[in-house]
Amino acid sequence: MRSLYLRIYLTVVATLALFALVSGWLLQQHLEQERARFEGNARERASAWAELLQRSLPGADAPREDQAAALREWSSKLRLPLALEDGDGMRIGASESFLRREADPSLPAVRPPPIRLADGRSLYMMRPLGARPGGPGAAPALLPPWLTHAVPDGLGLIVLLVLLFGAVAVGAWPVVRRLTRRLEALKQGVEAFGAGNLQRRVAEDGHDEVAALGASFNQAAARIEALLRSHQSLLANASHELRSPLARLKMAVSMVEEAPAPQRETLRHEIDANIAELDALVEEVLLASRLDAAVSLDRREPVELLAIAAEEASRVEAGVRGDDLRVEGDERLLRRALRNLLENARRYGGAEVEVEVARCGNRVEARISDRGPGVPDSFRERIFEPFFRLPGHAEREGGVGLGLALVRQIAERHGGSVRCEPREGGGSRFTLALPASA
Repeated sequence: MRSLYLRIYLTVVATLALFALVSGWLLQQHLEQERARFEGNARERASAWAELLQRSLPGADAPREDQAAALREWSSKLRLPLALEDGDGMRIGASESFLRREADPSLPAVRPPPIRLADGRSLYMMRPLGARPGGPGAAPALLPPWLTHAVPDGLGLIVLLVLLFGAVAVGAWPVVRRLTRRLEALKQGVEAFGAGNLQRRVAEDGHDEVAALGASFNQAAARIEALLRSHQSLLANASHELRSPLARLKMAVSMVEEAPAPQRETLRHEIDANIAELDALVEEVLLASRLDAAVSLDRREPVELLAIAAEEASRVEAGVRGDDLRVEGDERLLRRALRNLLENARRYGGAEVEVEVARCGNRVEARISDRGPGVPDSFRERIFEPFFRLPGHAEREGGVGLGLALVRQIAERHGGSVRCEPREGGGSRFTLALPASA
């Protein structure tokens, strides 16, 4: 993870450096073009002003005081620092702004190039204060005032880019580090979960992709934990339930050879019954395990609920009524759910078993009613738990306690539910509710 955040950070810094270099090169090219254009315009203006001044100033034979006064007057009109020398290089006069510029120690002591007049005199013109290459007049400085005189003019752009680069590089570090720190926490959570800590979850802070990844991991971890717990419970209960029929089967097999002829047939029936019970238990355990592992149904198709209810009801001689309604789902699993409910009603509810199929809002309900002793209020939810049986029922009616648990699993995989209610007049009513077909 350390190399990850370094790679991210170095990528940001390298991109920033490349951007700064390209931007600096483009800006430098632009400034060079502006400087060349400015210098060209300045030369043109200087030539025009020199021609104007040559025509306007007194001649070289005029008194020097008159020439100096005229020069100062034109310097004030043009707002240009001006100086004038004769053919021997002696100064005739200079404007106050020119003299101040010459005496200012903060300005470089660079003498402007002379403009030769036709009469042999030399005219000097200084650039107005604030005028910089890049445009006429005063141009804004690239650097703050405290840096204006600290670096040469050619290094101003480089200093600005270095400052910008440093500021962004420093600011990018905590952002990149925070992102990768969350990835490190996610990595630690995954490792702890993989090491066996099934209760381990990771933080879901924020609303970005890392938070979404953390939420997805937590959902998967909860699903895996529930699945493992369910399988552990299923295995423990199944191993317990297997002992009784195996013990009875072992005893019957050991007795069948020595038993008298009339008892052998009874023992063979006992053996067949125990084998059938074992077969049913294994089948239901496998189906429960398969339903636990499945996130969604393997197949969905329109199912005529009343038709399969009538077919299954005929096996236990139950009455059927209702509407011809359809649901979407796996016909084999729905048939198994109805069969378990009908067999449960026949086993515990006596001879009077009825099936009704009806619509209730946007759901289709299959109601299986019986006239048995009913289910106490405290057990109406627990009877849907794997291997749970009402006290005393296991000894009388048998069963392995997985039938109703499978019904609930099948209903939930179809987006439905199952519930147990008391029936008016005595008995119980089990309602399997499923989403109606569109």
